[in-house]
Amino acid sequence: MYVTTLIAKPGGLQPALVEALRNAWGGQSAQWLAADEAAEFAMERMPDNADDVWADVQGQGVDLIVQPLDGRRKKMLLADMDSTMIQQECIDELADEAGVGARVADITARAMNGELDFEAAIDERVGLLAGLPVQVIADVLANRITHMPGGRALVQTMKAHGGYAALVSGGFTAFTSAVAEALGFDENRANTLAVEGAALTGQVVRPILGQQAKLEALNEITARLGITPADVLAVGDGMNDLLMLQNAGTGVALHGKPALQEKCRVRVNHGDLTALLYLQGYAKTEFVT
Repeated sequence: MYVTTLIAKPGGLQPALVEALRNAWGGQSAQWLAADEAAEFAMERMPDNADDVWADVQGQGVDLIVQPLDGRRKKMLLADMDSTMIQQECIDELADEAGVGARVADITARAMNGELDFEAAIDERVGLLAGLPVQVIADVLANRITHMPGGRALVQTMKAHGGYAALVSGGFTAFTSAVAEALGFDENRANTLAVEGAALTGQVVRPILGQQAKLEALNEITARLGITPADVLAVGDGMNDLLMLQNAGTGVALHGKPALQEKCRVRVNHGDLTALLYLQGYAKTEFVT
């Protein structure tokens, strides 16, 4: 059996669309997970035209996920941080404070779309932060960083059902530790900014956590927990998340860069992080906030 899930912003999912698609694909009765926001129906086989329909409903502000029904509710969340669990790129915010925001933001965008080597890109960007007072990190956290809508509900709902949550970022521990604590993650991994005195040196402590390290985190944490990568829901937005998303049971490109979306089967462009609960079959009334 397969299950089709349709998700939109609140008020954006029309019952007529759900019924039309259910009829076309021979689905069972539709179940509404949230009124006018998320619905699902089961069916016996994967539709041949799922990709074409996905493109059509994207134009209507609707995300469409078709997946096997069995095993879709996962035991672990593995999440990227920048532009995924938070709405910003931390290094871009630090760079803005240092007066090199535009230059760093351009490098970040190209790196996240897979146009630049991640390690070289992070070295170049951090190098431009040399001499920045460490206190700026706390200021950025307090005044510039906002959580992605639905993040706390995602983490807390999965944990309430026995899940484990890990935050794994190519960003920096100074930020992941704060975000992980605020949202309720069980652990976090990221890069460390080198500091001398009260200022950043412009260097990143080795080894650098990039795409391969995120895959290693997936394998290491699941082995430690006695589960498999198939039990994991992973989410990210950039090409440095690709291996993690491809090897998890469900890998979600959330508002993903174009290069990442081309390689991911599950894409969420209109919903927020609660979409990751809906695609597991959680109703809004089950969310833990």
